[in-house]
Amino acid sequence: MPLNFDKLGRATLAVLSSLANRLMEDFRHKSKLLEMSYEQLGKLNVQCIYPKRSKEIIDEIDGVLAKHYGFTDEELDFIINYDIKYRMGKDVTEESQE
Repeated sequence: MPLNFDKLGRATLAVLSSLANRLMEDFRHKSKLLEMSYEQLGKLNVQCIYPKRSKEIIDEIDGVLAKHYGFTDEELDFIINYDIKYRMGKDVTEESQE
């Protein structure tokens, strides 16, 4: 989805910048370092991130962007629930059982 940073406004840009920094730090904090072994290459360390573990911050970002684009509360709710079901791989009923 295109985003014209020049049209954001300073306040929105500052909030998104802060949220992006929080998200990256949260990704780092909740990531796992996995060691993989390859016969020809040897060992390789890979940092795996799990975006669903940072859903709260992602929802905050969605809220800021929804306000910028003039989405209604219903449209934002659709985006957040779509995110849960399709991006996070959870059914709404699964989440209510956790």
